[in-house]
Amino acid sequence: MNSRERIVHTLNHQEPDRVPFDLGGTGLSTIHVTAYKNLRHHLGLPEIEPEVAFVPEQLVRVDEDLAQRLEADVRPVLPETASSFEYVFRDEGNYEAYTDEWGIGWRMPREGGFYYDMYQHPLATADSLEEMKAHPFPDPLDDGRFATLREQAEAAAPKGKAVALAGPCAGIAEVYSWLRGYEEYYVDLARHKDWVGTMLDRLVEFKSAYWGRALHEIGDLVDVVVEADDLGSQHSLLMSPRTYRTVIQPRHKRLFSFIKEQASVKVFYHTCGAVRRLIPDLIEAGIDILNPVQISAADMDLRELKSEFGRDLVFWGGGVDTQGVLGTATPPEIKDHVRQNIEALAPGGGFVFAAVHDIQANVPPENIMAMWEAWQEYGVY
Repeated sequence: MNSRERIVHTLNHQEPDRVPFDLGGTGLSTIHVTAYKNLRHHLGLPEIEPEVAFVPEQLVRVDEDLAQRLEADVRPVLPETASSFEYVFRDEGNYEAYTDEWGIGWRMPREGGFYYDMYQHPLATADSLEEMKAHPFPDPLDDGRFATLREQAEAAAPKGKAVALAGPCAGIAEVYSWLRGYEEYYVDLARHKDWVGTMLDRLVEFKSAYWGRALHEIGDLVDVVVEADDLGSQHSLLMSPRTYRTVIQPRHKRLFSFIKEQASVKVFYHTCGAVRRLIPDLIEAGIDILNPVQISAADMDLRELKSEFGRDLVFWGGGVDTQGVLGTATPPEIKDHVRQNIEALAPGGGFVFAAVHDIQANVPPENIMAMWEAWQEYGVY
């Protein structure tokens, strides 16, 4: 059974020969550049300058030699930077900063920084719907985004790998919150739902244009498309279920149904946090795959999630807790933790092993390999 067959079985809730393994198949299941360099050195792989494919979080595109060494089953297809945009990094004293194609400002401390954090929100002071509508969006059909999609997808096919196609930006609610700033975003959800709805509609149009062209060009080679919005915190939802159902879910339904009309693909949906109360609504919206399955958040017990939602959802993640285990536990503790998670999620298929979100900069390579060795030992059907 090759990787793609293994993934297809899993997505159809059938047990393959082993639990599929993902490291680097999506931007939500990859690894920080610092940990990646340490892992390559630990494995005796050639020293190279990794490609940082996700600039704010400093996450890499995993190179083929490491993906093969770890028997990863999924390969990413990532849109290139739009030809109309160029990353320009500027000196701001103690920070290195840049502005993205949406007009959002990001900066990272020069000393000891691991990530770029948002610090400028172009719609933070907007006080009318007209001002919201006037904010320019990037061109979703810029040819640069699509220049290498088929090349990337066709490179995975001879290796028998599954293909996950990334989107042009973060999720619709997430992008709005970044444009507006978090405080104003939550005020808008309470006081200006028409503003939120209008901007989410614009974002659905933006994304639909991208997905329509991308899937027209390579939909025959794609197994999974990746969407994301963070809807949960460590302890609770970031909004009430009612707010999600009235403001965001209708747009999710429209976007996800459009995607599935373009090609025979599954919708991979990422949301961190304690989102159990929203899972039925997400299923209704059209998601097929839940990621990262944040087991350290409240009310996210894996056995209960599998029992309640395992017939409708594939769990992509939940393999090891990056928040409280992977970076600090001992290798034997990690292996026992991974064993328990596999035992909870693997039965009946519908489980792709991945860390809970991206592997962070501080994770020792020995711990990553303990996770991988435990997957090899316990992930066989």
